[in-house]
Amino acid sequence: MRVWIAGAGFGRGEVLAEEEARIPALDHGITVGDGVFETVKGVAGRPFALSRHLRRLARSAAGLGLPEPDLELLAEGVARAVEANADTDPSRIRITMTGGPAPLGSERGAGEPTYIVGVGPFPPIPPSVPVQTVPWPRNETGALAGLKTTSYADNVLALKYANERGASEAVFANTQGNLCEGTGSNMFVVLDGRLVTPPLSAGPLAGITRELVLEWAGGEEADVPMADLDRVSEAFLTSTGRDVQAISAIDGRDLPAAPGPVTRKAMDVFTERSAADMDP
Repeated sequence: MRVWIAGAGFGRGEVLAEEEARIPALDHGITVGDGVFETVKGVAGRPFALSRHLRRLARSAAGLGLPEPDLELLAEGVARAVEANADTDPSRIRITMTGGPAPLGSERGAGEPTYIVGVGPFPPIPPSVPVQTVPWPRNETGALAGLKTTSYADNVLALKYANERGASEAVFANTQGNLCEGTGSNMFVVLDGRLVTPPLSAGPLAGITRELVLEWAGGEEADVPMADLDRVSEAFLTSTGRDVQAISAIDGRDLPAAPGPVTRKAMDVFTERSAADMDP
């Protein structure tokens, strides 16, 4: 893999072999997880929905109190990294921005941020997966709620918990006992014939695929009590890597029709619209 890196002594950006793309050991992204990131899908050398991803990166940076990112520079970095990994398709484009070099501890340094764009393969995604709820909540009122930060240890633990119980994704409630999100996905459910996903006030990330599904396939935003998961007729996950992926079971309760008709429609609409417009 070849990566693009800027800041951290690399000025306006260089493309290097991954083993040469080194950042300072005291970069705040390493020492305290002080950073934000985006994952973008690349198809035939073109990044999908890059403008939306970069705008969300800027929102996350602002929410974390980081400097405003140079989005033009990052777009150039994405183009150069994708070109340097042209043999990887479809590709997983990871854009990371950290607080840059800083003293040990929580205080930020005064230097410029570090930008990194890495490109790797996207593994095949099965058409449906089981999910498992986890016994600790997302804090929808916390300072990091809705931000895509590099502080992912909570997700690592949750996904380990789900994997140990035979599930492929973990699902969080929020502190009010309502559905929030997965570790790297948003969740839609069909309840009483209605397609519903939690509102942003419930604490989930404002997923790009979630946003496009709401625009293209319909659905509504409403709080979903966790107890109602016992009676959903269909459910699916959305994310950059999954697109629209049916849920086959929730906490061991099978959803035998997966993908059901509502899920299938969302899948088909998303596939058609995303193929027609790479920067919707």
